[in-house]
Amino acid sequence: MSGGLEKTGHHYFSLIEAVGRMGLFLLQCLFRAATPPVKLYPVVQQIHFIGARSSWVVVTAGLFTGMVVALQFYDTLVRFGSVDLLGSAVALSLIRELGPVITALMVTGRAGSAICAEIGIMRISEQIDALECMGIDPYRFFLTPKLLAGLVAVPVLTILFDLAGLVGGWFVGVVLFGVGEGTYVQGLRGGIEWNDVAMGLVKSIVFGGLIVWFCAAKGYFLHYERAGAFGPEGVSRVTTNAVVLSSVSVLFADYLIGSLML
Repeated sequence: MSGGLEKTGHHYFSLIEAVGRMGLFLLQCLFRAATPPVKLYPVVQQIHFIGARSSWVVVTAGLFTGMVVALQFYDTLVRFGSVDLLGSAVALSLIRELGPVITALMVTGRAGSAICAEIGIMRISEQIDALECMGIDPYRFFLTPKLLAGLVAVPVLTILFDLAGLVGGWFVGVVLFGVGEGTYVQGLRGGIEWNDVAMGLVKSIVFGGLIVWFCAAKGYFLHYERAGAFGPEGVSRVTTNAVVLSSVSVLFADYLIGSLML
């Protein structure tokens, strides 16, 4: 009985400790980002890694997502004689919800996992300890540039996703099903308001921060994992945990931001 209570108490204390570490990690990165010197070149490098190298995946996903959304909405709207709303329905679905969320999930799988694995390998090979011994701040050297790059790259990728999705919706609606091109474009113009665009941008910025925060912190604190996790097996395990945690946090933040900005 006492052993079970002790194990439960140890579990909750470990959870509280992990949450505290993650919070301090974020504060350290934000503090370094707000205090000089902030070097631009490392940030640009990370924007290229997170953003440019993920662009083809995001554009492809956006194109097919827009096609699927248009296909499903056309089947529904044609039953009620409201096909002229197809452009508006596709645009709102992509800009408010699907664009930010699917882009974030794509970036998590491609760039977030790589960030976690990279930092985790640096931890187990003692490269981070070597930097600290040389007086180099790892937060300023390679962690903060990743966070800043995520805040910039994910919104840009979301815009690319939305544009590709609108083209995919146009192809299905106008080319395949014969909806008037003017009707589709007019639906885009009349159905989108600034609040919809702002919601998508806010979501994408928050998602970018969450992805880099969780993935980088999981790799950085690899040595705090339970016994047996320090090594190649630990890197794979922590990377998997980071991707899952980032994906779930994106979905939770999507609901939270959506409910606050309605």
